[in-house]
Amino acid sequence: MRTVDPDKHAARRQAIIAAAKSCFARKGFHKTSTAAICTEADISSGSLFHYFPNKKAIVAAIVEQEREQTTRYFTDIAQADDLFSALLDFMDAVLSLAADSTYARLALEIAAEATRDPDVAALSAENDIALRKGIADLLSKASERRQIDPELDAAATAHCIAALIDGIFNRVAVDPQFAPLRQRQTIHLLLGRFLQPQPMPPSSTTR
Repeated sequence: MRTVDPDKHAARRQAIIAAAKSCFARKGFHKTSTAAICTEADISSGSLFHYFPNKKAIVAAIVEQEREQTTRYFTDIAQADDLFSALLDFMDAVLSLAADSTYARLALEIAAEATRDPDVAALSAENDIALRKGIADLLSKASERRQIDPELDAAATAHCIAALIDGIFNRVAVDPQFAPLRQRQTIHLLLGRFLQPQPMPPSSTTR
């Protein structure tokens, strides 16, 4: 009986996913053939279908992998002492991803496919929930430590930050002059003014 090496299996599966990401980012989901993915991954079509029955299954794997990475990321940064700084680091990571043209195009292509395919839409919605939960949990913990304004609603604020992230990627799509990494200082300033308690203005005395 033929045995499967789990490490080799995982590595080959990941190589196919990486090849598909590159193809989808360059040509779009519908214009990418399975043959193109095979060429990119340097495998036969039989090998591809051994791991994924069709292109949609590869998209699902990409989306699921993104969710797993998001969950792990927030689990790790939740251990930081300064959670507000951890949130800024997260936004820096978002800006770096948005500045990566391949990643940005892939993200937009999957978002577009989610409008056409209900299964991809459901997976994307799960990713959005995971993202907002990670942000909200981080904010709740930061609020308990008084590292951000304790009056803020964590879930509502997480929605706003998620909307900001969506806006960054959308701006990349419509404005070729937009450079995400150049916005770092402004993003930090906006989040600081929004999230951190602001000092009360000195009271004036009436004479």
